[in-house]
Amino acid sequence: MNCEILAVGTELLLGNTVNTDAADLSGLLSGLGVNVFWHTVVGDNPARLKEAVAIARKRADLIVTTGGLGPTYDDLTKNVLAEAFGKKLELHQDEADFLKAWFARNSHSKYTDNNLQQAYLPEGCTVFHNDWGTAPGCAFAAEGVHVIMLPGPPRECIPMFKACAAPYIRSLSDQVIFSRQIRVFGMGESAIESLFRSEMERMANPSLATYAKFGEVMLRATAKADTEAEAEAMCRPVVEKVRAVLGDKVYGVDVPSMEALCLDIMTERGLTLSAAESLTGGLIGERFTALPGASAVFRGGAVTYCDEVKAALLGIDPALIAAKGAVSREVAAAMARDVRKAVGADVGLSATGLAGPDGDGVNPVGTVFVGLADRDSVWVRALSLGTGRARVRQSAANHAFDMLRRYLQRLPIETW
Repeated sequence: MNCEILAVGTELLLGNTVNTDAADLSGLLSGLGVNVFWHTVVGDNPARLKEAVAIARKRADLIVTTGGLGPTYDDLTKNVLAEAFGKKLELHQDEADFLKAWFARNSHSKYTDNNLQQAYLPEGCTVFHNDWGTAPGCAFAAEGVHVIMLPGPPRECIPMFKACAAPYIRSLSDQVIFSRQIRVFGMGESAIESLFRSEMERMANPSLATYAKFGEVMLRATAKADTEAEAEAMCRPVVEKVRAVLGDKVYGVDVPSMEALCLDIMTERGLTLSAAESLTGGLIGERFTALPGASAVFRGGAVTYCDEVKAALLGIDPALIAAKGAVSREVAAAMARDVRKAVGADVGLSATGLAGPDGDGVNPVGTVFVGLADRDSVWVRALSLGTGRARVRQSAANHAFDMLRRYLQRLPIETW
Protein backbone atom coordinates (compact mmCIF):
# COMPACT_ATOMS: atom_id res chain seq x y z
CA MET A 1 0.00 0.00 0.00
CA ASN A 2 1.41 3.38 -1.07
CA CYS A 3 0.60 6.37 1.11
CA GLU A 4 0.65 10.15 0.92
CA ILE A 5 0.57 12.21 4.09
CA LEU A 6 -1.30 15.45 3.49
CA ALA A 7 -0.76 18.00 6.27
CA VAL A 8 -3.17 20.93 6.31
CA GLY A 9 -2.37 24.23 7.99
CA THR A 10 -1.02 27.61 6.95
CA GLU A 11 0.98 27.72 10.19
CA LEU A 12 3.09 24.83 8.86
CA LEU A 13 3.99 26.74 5.71
CA LEU A 14 4.84 29.89 7.65
CA GLY A 15 7.16 27.98 9.95
CA ASN A 16 5.17 28.90 13.05
CA THR A 17 4.58 25.21 13.73
CA VAL A 18 6.95 22.33 12.97
CA ASN A 19 5.28 19.44 11.14
CA THR A 20 6.26 16.70 13.58
CA ASP A 21 3.11 14.74 12.69
CA ALA A 22 4.51 13.79 9.29
CA ALA A 23 7.73 12.41 10.75
CA ASP A 24 5.97 10.49 13.51
CA LEU A 25 3.30 9.09 11.21
CA SER A 26 5.88 8.03 8.63
CA GLY A 27 7.61 5.88 11.21
CA LEU A 28 4.35 4.37 12.43
CA LEU A 29 3.09 3.68 8.92
CA SER A 30 6.38 2.11 7.92
CA GLY A 31 6.06 -0.21 10.89
CA LEU A 32 2.71 -1.35 9.47
CA GLY A 33 4.26 -2.13 6.11
CA VAL A 34 2.85 0.96 4.39
CA ASN A 35 5.09 2.73 1.89
CA VAL A 36 5.07 6.46 2.58
CA PHE A 37 6.08 7.91 -0.78
CA TRP A 38 4.94 11.54 -0.47
CA HIS A 39 4.63 14.31 2.11
CA THR A 40 2.52 17.30 1.12
CA VAL A 41 1.81 20.44 3.12
CA VAL A 42 -0.94 22.80 2.03
CA GLY A 43 -2.35 25.92 3.65
CA ASP A 44 -5.90 26.57 4.81
CA ASN A 45 -7.12 27.32 1.31
CA PRO A 46 -9.90 25.19 -0.23
CA ALA A 47 -8.77 25.59 -3.84
CA ARG A 48 -5.18 24.55 -3.11
CA LEU A 49 -6.33 21.71 -0.87
CA LYS A 50 -8.62 20.40 -3.65
CA GLU A 51 -5.66 20.47 -6.02
CA ALA A 52 -3.48 18.58 -3.54
CA VAL A 53 -6.18 15.94 -3.01
CA ALA A 54 -6.65 15.53 -6.78
CA ILE A 55 -2.92 14.79 -7.13
CA ALA A 56 -2.78 12.48 -4.11
CA ARG A 57 -5.72 10.29 -5.16
CA LYS A 58 -4.08 9.53 -8.51
CA ARG A 59 -0.87 8.18 -7.01
CA ALA A 60 -1.68 6.84 -3.54
CA ASP A 61 -3.76 3.94 -2.23
CA LEU A 62 -3.92 5.60 1.18
CA ILE A 63 -4.23 9.31 1.98
CA VAL A 64 -3.63 10.32 5.58
CA THR A 65 -4.52 13.91 6.43
CA THR A 66 -3.59 15.85 9.54
CA GLY A 67 -5.23 19.06 10.73
CA GLY A 68 -8.26 21.02 9.64
CA LEU A 69 -10.85 19.12 11.71
CA GLY A 70 -11.57 21.83 14.27
CA PRO A 71 -14.45 24.29 14.76
CA THR A 72 -13.20 27.41 12.97
CA TYR A 73 -13.85 28.66 9.45
CA ASP A 74 -10.42 27.59 8.21
CA ASP A 75 -10.88 23.98 9.37
CA LEU A 76 -11.89 22.67 5.97
CA THR A 77 -10.28 19.26 5.55
CA LYS A 78 -13.46 17.21 5.98
CA ASN A 79 -15.44 19.41 3.62
CA VAL A 80 -12.88 19.22 0.84
CA LEU A 81 -12.18 15.48 1.20
CA ALA A 82 -15.88 14.62 1.36
CA GLU A 83 -16.62 16.69 -1.74
CA ALA A 84 -13.65 15.23 -3.62
CA PHE A 85 -14.96 11.69 -3.10
CA GLY A 86 -18.64 12.49 -3.55
CA LYS A 87 -19.68 12.04 0.07
CA LYS A 88 -22.06 14.12 2.15
CA LEU A 89 -21.28 15.22 5.68
CA GLU A 90 -23.71 13.91 8.28
CA LEU A 91 -24.15 14.66 11.96
CA HIS A 92 -22.97 11.98 14.37
CA GLN A 93 -25.10 12.55 17.42
CA ASP A 94 -22.83 10.64 19.79
CA GLU A 95 -19.96 12.98 18.91
CA ALA A 96 -22.22 16.03 19.26
CA ASP A 97 -23.30 14.88 22.73
CA PHE A 98 -19.69 14.24 23.69
CA LEU A 99 -18.69 17.76 22.65
CA LYS A 100 -21.36 19.39 24.79
CA ALA A 101 -20.48 17.20 27.75
CA TRP A 102 -16.77 17.95 27.29
CA PHE A 103 -17.33 21.70 27.41
CA ALA A 104 -19.63 21.31 30.40
CA ARG A 105 -16.84 19.52 32.30
CA ASN A 106 -14.17 22.04 31.34
CA SER A 107 -15.04 25.32 32.97
CA HIS A 108 -12.19 27.14 31.26
CA SER A 109 -13.78 26.53 27.84
CA LYS A 110 -17.16 27.78 26.63
CA TYR A 111 -19.26 25.84 24.14
CA THR A 112 -20.20 27.79 21.03
CA ASP A 113 -22.36 26.64 18.14
CA ASN A 114 -19.46 26.40 15.69
CA ASN A 115 -18.06 23.50 17.74
CA LEU A 116 -20.87 21.35 16.37
CA GLN A 117 -19.18 21.21 12.96
CA GLN A 118 -16.64 18.85 14.49
CA ALA A 119 -19.39 16.23 14.80
CA TYR A 120 -20.17 16.31 11.05
CA LEU A 121 -18.31 13.52 9.28
CA PRO A 122 -18.44 11.89 5.82
CA GLU A 123 -21.34 9.49 5.40
CA GLY A 124 -20.51 5.85 5.96
CA CYS A 125 -17.14 6.57 7.55
CA THR A 126 -15.50 4.78 10.46
CA VAL A 127 -15.46 7.30 13.31
CA PHE A 128 -12.30 7.70 15.41
CA HIS A 129 -13.47 9.07 18.75
CA ASN A 130 -11.04 11.60 20.19
CA ASP A 131 -10.10 10.66 23.75
CA TRP A 132 -7.31 13.27 23.69
CA GLY A 133 -9.21 16.37 22.50
CA THR A 134 -12.50 17.31 20.88
CA ALA A 135 -12.30 16.84 17.09
CA PRO A 136 -12.98 13.23 16.03
CA GLY A 137 -11.09 11.66 13.17
CA CYS A 138 -12.41 9.18 10.65
CA ALA A 139 -11.65 6.78 7.80
CA PHE A 140 -13.48 5.82 4.63
CA ALA A 141 -12.86 4.11 1.32
CA ALA A 142 -13.96 5.44 -2.06
CA GLU A 143 -12.92 4.82 -5.66
CA GLY A 144 -10.13 2.46 -4.66
CA VAL A 145 -8.55 4.89 -2.20
CA HIS A 146 -8.59 4.74 1.59
CA VAL A 147 -8.71 8.10 3.39
CA ILE A 148 -7.80 8.61 7.04
CA MET A 149 -8.32 12.02 8.65
CA LEU A 150 -6.59 12.87 11.93
CA PRO A 151 -6.48 16.03 14.08
CA GLY A 152 -3.38 18.20 13.82
CA PRO A 153 -2.13 18.62 17.41
CA PRO A 154 0.50 15.90 17.99
CA ARG A 155 -0.91 15.12 21.43
CA GLU A 156 -4.14 14.08 19.64
CA CYS A 157 -2.86 12.93 16.24
CA ILE A 158 -0.37 10.28 17.31
CA PRO A 159 -2.46 8.60 20.06
CA MET A 160 -5.45 8.51 17.71
CA PHE A 161 -3.36 6.91 15.00
CA LYS A 162 -2.09 4.23 17.36
CA ALA A 163 -5.49 3.50 18.92
CA CYS A 164 -7.76 3.87 15.88
CA ALA A 165 -6.01 4.27 12.52
CA ALA A 166 -3.44 1.49 12.97
CA PRO A 167 -6.11 -1.20 13.61
CA TYR A 168 -8.06 0.13 10.62
CA ILE A 169 -5.00 -0.23 8.37
CA ARG A 170 -4.25 -3.71 9.68
CA SER A 171 -7.81 -4.75 8.85
CA LEU A 172 -7.22 -3.95 5.19
CA SER A 173 -4.92 -6.96 4.82
CA ASP A 174 -5.48 -10.63 5.61
CA GLN A 175 -1.85 -10.90 6.64
CA VAL A 176 -0.10 -9.64 9.74
CA ILE A 177 2.87 -7.28 9.55
CA PHE A 178 5.39 -7.58 12.39
CA SER A 179 8.51 -5.49 13.01
CA ARG A 180 11.45 -5.53 15.39
CA GLN A 181 13.45 -2.37 16.05
CA ILE A 182 17.16 -2.89 16.64
CA ARG A 183 18.79 0.13 18.31
CA VAL A 184 22.49 0.84 17.72
CA PHE A 185 24.89 3.35 19.25
CA GLY A 186 28.50 3.88 18.25
CA MET A 187 28.29 3.29 14.49
CA GLY A 188 27.03 5.53 11.68
CA GLU A 189 24.26 4.58 9.27
CA SER A 190 26.57 4.36 6.25
CA ALA A 191 28.98 2.01 8.06
CA ILE A 192 26.12 -0.23 9.16
CA GLU A 193 24.46 -0.19 5.75
CA SER A 194 27.70 -1.22 4.07
CA LEU A 195 27.81 -4.34 6.24
CA PHE A 196 24.30 -5.44 5.29
CA ARG A 197 23.76 -3.89 1.85
CA SER A 198 23.97 -7.05 -0.25
CA GLU A 199 21.60 -8.89 2.08
CA MET A 200 19.12 -6.01 2.26
CA GLU A 201 19.02 -5.82 -1.53
CA ARG A 202 18.18 -9.53 -1.75
CA MET A 203 15.63 -9.56 1.07
CA ALA A 204 11.91 -9.17 0.37
CA ASN A 205 10.06 -10.87 3.21
CA PRO A 206 11.43 -10.45 5.79
CA SER A 207 13.13 -7.14 5.04
CA LEU A 208 15.75 -5.05 6.81
CA ALA A 209 16.20 -1.29 6.60
CA THR A 210 18.36 1.30 8.36
CA TYR A 211 17.15 4.62 9.75
CA ALA A 212 19.42 7.36 11.04
CA LYS A 213 18.36 8.85 14.36
CA PHE A 214 20.05 11.66 16.27
CA GLY A 215 23.31 10.17 17.46
CA GLU A 216 22.28 6.58 16.80
CA VAL A 217 20.88 4.23 14.16
CA MET A 218 17.79 2.05 14.12
CA LEU A 219 17.45 -1.07 11.99
CA ARG A 220 13.93 -2.35 11.38
CA ALA A 221 13.33 -6.01 10.54
CA THR A 222 9.84 -6.48 9.10
CA ALA A 223 7.95 -9.60 8.03
CA LYS A 224 4.47 -10.33 6.68
CA ALA A 225 2.73 -13.63 7.41
CA ASP A 226 -0.64 -15.17 8.18
CA THR A 227 -0.11 -14.86 11.94
CA GLU A 228 1.98 -12.66 14.21
CA ALA A 229 3.80 -15.71 15.54
CA GLU A 230 4.86 -16.69 12.02
CA ALA A 231 5.99 -13.14 11.21
CA GLU A 232 7.92 -12.91 14.47
CA ALA A 233 9.65 -16.19 13.71
CA MET A 234 10.67 -14.84 10.30
CA CYS A 235 12.19 -11.72 11.92
CA ARG A 236 14.09 -13.64 14.60
CA PRO A 237 17.06 -14.83 12.49
CA VAL A 238 17.41 -11.33 11.01
CA VAL A 239 17.67 -9.80 14.48
CA GLU A 240 20.12 -12.50 15.57
CA LYS A 241 22.29 -11.84 12.50
CA VAL A 242 22.42 -8.10 13.18
CA ARG A 243 23.33 -8.72 16.81
CA ALA A 244 26.07 -11.14 15.77
CA VAL A 245 27.59 -8.69 13.29
CA LEU A 246 27.32 -5.49 15.36
CA GLY A 247 27.99 -7.00 18.76
CA ASP A 248 27.69 -4.69 21.74
CA LYS A 249 26.99 -1.71 19.50
CA VAL A 250 23.41 -3.01 19.67
CA TYR A 251 22.06 -1.66 22.93
CA GLY A 252 18.57 -3.11 22.70
CA VAL A 253 15.70 -4.43 20.62
CA ASP A 254 12.28 -2.79 20.76
CA VAL A 255 13.40 -0.30 23.41
CA PRO A 256 12.59 3.39 22.98
CA SER A 257 15.94 4.86 24.06
CA MET A 258 19.15 4.21 25.95
CA GLU A 259 17.89 6.09 29.00
CA ALA A 260 14.69 4.01 29.03
CA LEU A 261 16.76 0.83 28.87
CA CYS A 262 18.94 2.07 31.74
CA LEU A 263 15.89 2.94 33.82
CA ASP A 264 14.42 -0.54 33.36
CA ILE A 265 17.64 -2.28 34.36
CA MET A 266 18.27 -0.01 37.36
CA THR A 267 14.69 -0.41 38.55
CA GLU A 268 14.97 -4.18 38.31
CA ARG A 269 18.23 -4.20 40.28
CA GLY A 270 17.23 -1.54 42.79
CA LEU A 271 20.05 0.82 41.78
CA THR A 272 20.03 4.60 42.03
CA LEU A 273 21.50 7.32 39.81
CA SER A 274 22.83 10.87 40.11
CA ALA A 275 24.33 13.35 37.65
CA ALA A 276 26.69 16.33 37.79
CA GLU A 277 26.45 18.43 34.64
CA SER A 278 28.28 21.39 33.24
CA LEU A 279 27.87 21.90 29.48
CA THR A 280 24.71 19.77 29.35
CA GLY A 281 23.00 22.09 31.83
CA GLY A 282 20.72 19.42 33.30
CA LEU A 283 19.96 17.63 30.02
CA ILE A 284 21.02 14.23 31.34
CA GLY A 285 18.75 14.57 34.33
CA GLU A 286 15.92 15.99 32.24
CA ARG A 287 15.98 13.14 29.74
CA PHE A 288 16.07 10.54 32.49
CA THR A 289 13.36 12.09 34.65
CA ALA A 290 11.09 12.52 31.62
CA LEU A 291 10.55 8.75 31.84
CA PRO A 292 7.73 7.37 33.98
CA GLY A 293 9.14 5.64 37.04
CA ALA A 294 12.35 7.68 37.13
CA SER A 295 11.66 8.80 40.71
CA ALA A 296 12.47 5.30 41.95
CA VAL A 297 15.97 5.55 40.48
CA PHE A 298 17.10 9.16 40.07
CA ARG A 299 18.11 10.60 43.45
CA GLY A 300 19.20 14.01 42.21
CA GLY A 301 22.05 15.95 40.72
CA ALA A 302 23.71 19.30 40.26
CA VAL A 303 24.20 21.71 37.38
CA THR A 304 27.67 23.01 38.18
CA TYR A 305 28.19 25.41 35.32
CA CYS A 306 31.04 27.47 36.78
CA ASP A 307 34.17 26.49 38.67
CA GLU A 308 33.10 28.01 41.97
CA VAL A 309 29.91 25.95 42.00
CA LYS A 310 31.81 22.76 41.23
CA ALA A 311 33.83 23.42 44.37
CA ALA A 312 30.95 24.65 46.53
CA LEU A 313 28.32 22.03 45.69
CA LEU A 314 30.42 18.99 44.88
CA GLY A 315 33.49 19.69 47.00
CA ILE A 316 35.91 19.48 44.09
CA ASP A 317 39.32 20.86 45.05
CA PRO A 318 39.81 24.28 43.39
CA ALA A 319 43.48 23.40 43.01
CA LEU A 320 42.52 20.47 40.78
CA ILE A 321 40.44 22.72 38.57
CA ALA A 322 43.22 25.30 38.43
CA ALA A 323 45.83 22.68 37.54
CA LYS A 324 43.87 20.59 35.02
CA GLY A 325 41.13 22.94 33.85
CA ALA A 326 37.38 22.55 34.22
CA VAL A 327 37.27 20.75 30.86
CA SER A 328 39.46 17.78 31.71
CA ARG A 329 39.45 14.08 32.39
CA GLU A 330 40.32 14.67 36.02
CA VAL A 331 37.47 17.08 36.71
CA ALA A 332 34.94 14.84 34.92
CA ALA A 333 36.07 11.98 37.17
CA ALA A 334 35.76 14.12 40.28
CA MET A 335 32.29 15.32 39.28
CA ALA A 336 30.95 11.79 38.79
CA ARG A 337 32.56 10.54 41.99
CA ASP A 338 31.52 13.45 44.15
CA VAL A 339 27.91 13.79 42.99
CA ARG A 340 27.38 10.10 43.68
CA LYS A 341 28.62 10.60 47.23
CA ALA A 342 26.72 13.85 47.72
CA VAL A 343 23.29 12.38 47.00
CA GLY A 344 23.95 8.82 48.15
CA ALA A 345 23.46 7.15 44.77
CA ASP A 346 24.91 3.90 43.49
CA VAL A 347 26.09 5.46 40.23
CA GLY A 348 27.15 8.97 39.28
CA LEU A 349 27.32 10.45 35.78
CA SER A 350 29.11 13.63 34.77
CA ALA A 351 29.65 15.81 31.73
CA THR A 352 32.00 18.75 31.29
CA GLY A 353 33.09 20.37 28.05
CA LEU A 354 32.76 23.12 25.51
CA ALA A 355 29.48 23.37 23.58
CA GLY A 356 30.53 26.58 21.85
CA PRO A 357 30.56 28.91 20.18
CA ASP A 358 33.71 29.89 22.13
CA GLY A 359 36.60 27.70 23.25
CA ASP A 360 38.59 28.06 26.46
CA GLY A 361 41.95 28.88 24.89
CA VAL A 362 43.18 25.34 25.48
CA ASN A 363 40.57 22.96 24.09
CA PRO A 364 38.63 23.36 20.85
CA VAL A 365 34.85 23.62 20.78
CA GLY A 366 33.32 20.15 21.00
CA THR A 367 35.84 18.85 23.53
CA VAL A 368 33.82 16.88 26.09
CA PHE A 369 34.63 14.56 28.98
CA VAL A 370 31.90 12.24 30.25
CA GLY A 371 32.35 10.33 33.48
CA LEU A 372 30.78 7.43 35.35
CA ALA A 373 31.52 6.39 38.92
CA ASP A 374 30.35 3.65 41.24
CA ARG A 375 31.54 2.89 44.76
CA ASP A 376 34.80 1.36 43.56
CA SER A 377 35.78 2.80 40.18
CA VAL A 378 35.63 5.81 37.89
CA TRP A 379 35.60 5.77 34.08
CA VAL A 380 36.00 8.81 31.79
CA ARG A 381 35.38 9.06 28.06
CA ALA A 382 37.17 11.86 26.16
CA LEU A 383 35.24 13.07 23.11
CA SER A 384 35.62 15.45 20.21
CA LEU A 385 32.05 16.18 19.13
CA GLY A 386 32.57 18.96 16.58
CA THR A 387 30.55 22.15 16.47
CA GLY A 388 26.92 23.10 16.94
CA ARG A 389 25.86 23.84 20.49
CA ALA A 390 22.68 21.77 20.56
CA ARG A 391 24.35 18.86 18.79
CA VAL A 392 27.33 18.80 21.18
CA ARG A 393 25.09 18.89 24.26
CA GLN A 394 22.79 16.10 23.03
CA SER A 395 25.75 13.98 21.94
CA ALA A 396 27.37 14.38 25.35
CA ALA A 397 24.17 13.14 27.01
CA ASN A 398 24.01 10.22 24.56
CA HIS A 399 27.53 9.16 25.50
CA ALA A 400 26.71 9.41 29.20
CA PHE A 401 23.79 7.02 28.74
CA ASP A 402 25.91 4.72 26.57
CA MET A 403 28.49 4.46 29.34
CA LEU A 404 25.71 3.80 31.84
CA ARG A 405 24.07 1.07 29.75
CA ARG A 406 27.44 -0.61 29.19
CA TYR A 407 28.05 -0.56 32.94
CA LEU A 408 24.61 -2.04 33.58
CA GLN A 409 24.96 -4.67 30.83
CA ARG A 410 28.37 -5.60 32.23
CA LEU A 411 30.12 -4.71 29.00
CA PRO A 412 33.49 -2.98 28.63
CA ILE A 413 32.98 0.76 29.21
CA GLU A 414 34.77 2.19 26.21
CA THR A 415 36.98 5.10 27.25
CA TRP A 416 39.36 7.16 25.20
